[in-house]
Parts: sequence; C-alpha cells; structure tokens
Amino acid sequence: MSDILSGPDRSPAEREALDSYSRIVTTVAEELTAKVAALQVVRRGPRGWFATGTGSAVVFTEDGFLLTNAHVVGHADAGTLAFADGTTAPFHTIGTDPLSDLAVLRADGVTPPPVRLGEANGLRVGRLVVAVGNPLGLAGTVTAGVVSALGRALPARSGNVTRVIDDVIQTDAALNPGNSGGALATADGRVVGITTAVAGNGLGLAVPVNAVSRQIIGTLLSEGRIRRAYLGLAGMPASLPPALRERTGQRSGLRVVEVVPGSPAARAGLRAGDLLLTAAGEPVTGAQALQRLMLADAIGHPLALTALRADALVDVIATLGELPADED
Repeated sequence: MSDILSGPDRSPAEREALDSYSRIVTTVAEELTAKVAALQVVRRGPRGWFATGTGSAVVFTEDGFLLTNAHVVGHADAGTLAFADGTTAPFHTIGTDPLSDLAVLRADGVTPPPVRLGEANGLRVGRLVVAVGNPLGLAGTVTAGVVSALGRALPARSGNVTRVIDDVIQTDAALNPGNSGGALATADGRVVGITTAVAGNGLGLAVPVNAVSRQIIGTLLSEGRIRRAYLGLAGMPASLPPALRERTGQRSGLRVVEVVPGSPAARAGLRAGDLLLTAAGEPVTGAQALQRLMLADAIGHPLALTALRADALVDVIATLGELPADED
C-alpha cells in the first residue's frame, strides 16, 4: 500500500490526498470495529436449536442493545454475538420490522461502548463512507467507497409477502453476504446507515439512520413490533417537468418503479411509471413523505393521491391495508 500511496508517479498533492484518505478510513475503522459484532442466529426446531444464518449487528446503547437487519434475524428469538476482542455473548430479539429491514437485539452480557449515530439526511452523492461488518464470516472487515445514490427503493420478499424497503442509501463500498446488519459510517465515524443488501457488482445498500428509522427503533424498543398501514409501491425521487414545476411550486415527485400485485396501490389503479405528486393533499417529494402517512391509525382509511401519468394528472383513492405480519 505504501508504494501505491508514495510511488514515484505520484505528485506531492496526490500523495497527501491519498494519505489523508487512508487516515480517515483507519480512524473510522479503529472507532467502529470493536462495536460491530458478528452475529449467528439460532432457532428452536423439533430436534432442538439449530443455526439459521449469520450477519452483523451494531451496538447502539450503553446497556447492550444492538441494531441489525430484520432479514438477518428472521423468525429467530436468539443467537450469539462475537466481538473483535474475542468476547462472545448470547442475545435475544426485542423486535423486528421487515418493512424497514431493521431489528433490535439485546445482548445478555457485556458489550463494547455504543457507536455514535449520525443523520443520513445530510448525506450527498459522492461523500466518503466506510462499511464495517463480517462478510463471508470474516469478522471486522472494513471497506470504503462513496455514496452512489440516495432515495433508492429495494423490493424484498419474505415468505408469501412482498415488501418494499424505501429510501435506502446506495454505496460502492464493497459489501458481501454477512455484511448485512453492519455499520455504514461517514468520515467522522458517525453511523448513518445499517447495511442491508448487495444489489450487484459495486452496488451495496443501507437503511438510513434518520428521523423515520429512529422512530421505528424507539417503537421496537418499547413495543417489540411496528403496526403499519400499507400502500404497496416502490419509488424513487424524480424531477417534475418544468411546466408542472412552475404551476405547483413543487420541484420533485416520487416515480413509481413497482406496484405490488393485489396491494392497495394496485387496486387504486396506480401503475409503474406514474409520477406521484401528492398524498393527502401534501407534496410527495420522496419515500419519506409516504412513510410518514403509513401509521397504524391510517389502516382501513382512504388516502387521496395525485399522480402525473404521461401528460395528464390522475387522482385516485387508495384504501390503506395493514401490512401483514412476516410469514414463514
């Protein structure tokens, strides 16, 4: 690595830039590696306990609560945590939310100090991020890259239920199976995402740490589950045409990229390609605008939506269902 950083073909400015990059990644790695556990999930079966999967988990409170992915935990109630210093601890599951792909665990033992949580809403495309996790069983692995895109939607299938994880962060930091549930951090060491999936070569995804996810985490801590209304579409932010932007004062909407068959969105007549402009009379500029409406008290109630389809405005009414519980 030293030859790469200080080789004869590098100018002093280039060497200094690479040295600075290396120092940032090293500092973040030193802060986070001890606080990201390797996770082994176990489940009780007819013949006793058996392992069902592996992943990563991030310590986020002083008293031993950890964040990971709902898809890593699945239906398991317990498992084992292994930390970089060689210590291990059993854990039990506090609650999971498949729609956000977040889960909260509690370690039944001593854990390292928690990470510092950041705010993903301040991210910009191109910003340096560092991922810490346990890919392919290799504990304490650190990779670095940049934020490749924001506001992505990730369709996910669990059992017989199709869900859509909205507003995810896309990064080119190398991620592999086992990274799921690990930390995605900015250069100051603050965790702004929980890595959730590998979308393909050079495409990693992470659930953002923001006001929405903090509320989800708080509810999982207090109640163990999230009861949600359900619309059933995946979308990504898209700019409005200039004429419509001038007419509405709104710069962007939510482009529908997938409608879940049989969902309230499908029954209301929404289609892939529609540009969603408003919901309940309020502008929809991204997935979070819809997520804020998917509260438990909205279940069974109508939601008025306006979308741009081709060159025409389309008004529809969707009667929100309840997001089904996760199934085997």
